Amino acid sequence: MNEWSNKRYWIVGASEGLGLALARKMSEAGASLVLSARNEARLKEIASFLPNKAEVLPLDITDLDAVRKSAKILKNLDGFVFLAGAYWPMAAQDWDVGKLTKMVNVNLIGALHTLDVILPMFIEKNSGHLVFTGSLAGYRGLPGALGYGSSKAAIANLSETLRYDLKDTSIKVQLINPGFIKTRLTDKNKFKMPQIMSPEDAAEKMFSNMNKNNFSSSFPAPFSWLFRISRLLPDSIYFKLF
Repeated sequence: MNEWSNKRYWIVGASEGLGLALARKMSEAGASLVLSARNEARLKEIASFLPNKAEVLPLDITDLDAVRKSAKILKNLDGFVFLAGAYWPMAAQDWDVGKLTKMVNVNLIGALHTLDVILPMFIEKNSGHLVFTGSLAGYRGLPGALGYGSSKAAIANLSETLRYDLKDTSIKVQLINPGFIKTRLTDKNKFKMPQIMSPEDAAEKMFSNMNKNNFSSSFPAPFSWLFRISRLLPDSIYFKLF
């Protein structure tokens, strides 16, 4: 897909970080956007400086009724990008079921809620573009990644299943797995983050992959290669390495 000037996309998680950087990138390419996050004032501010048309749809994606009520605004969409995320670093010794539930509700249940509106529309018209933001943390279990890693692994599984089920349709499904990106979420980490990227650089990579036909992509290289190879390692070697 190289022509964006007549495309209308819904970006969920557009108020900060990678979501904001990708909104700028897509708008510059000519796409009209529907921007969602919880902060309405922030969304209006963003919409005011984007170069192309942008509508604002403030939304709590953990509220299914609220998501369903927005269906009228979401008609005539060509694509959907799920970027919403909640994150706290957490080891088993720091177990906090409230934060764990929040991560799963935003990162996974939020995706299901938004799909509840978008997927039937795309199936009915037999076209559309579904883009899910996974993570390198979704490949295998990692130290201190309770909640976040499991929710991203579930997003990967969800994306793969959608890809299988929709393979004979004109609906394109993609899963994009970034590594560390400098945002307010990763600012919570107290450890050194290899090859951490700016939101702008990550958006460039993500947008480039959205223009391709491959199902999944992971970046940055070579950091991402370690995670992809890790799935082939025996458990004993994997646990020693990580």
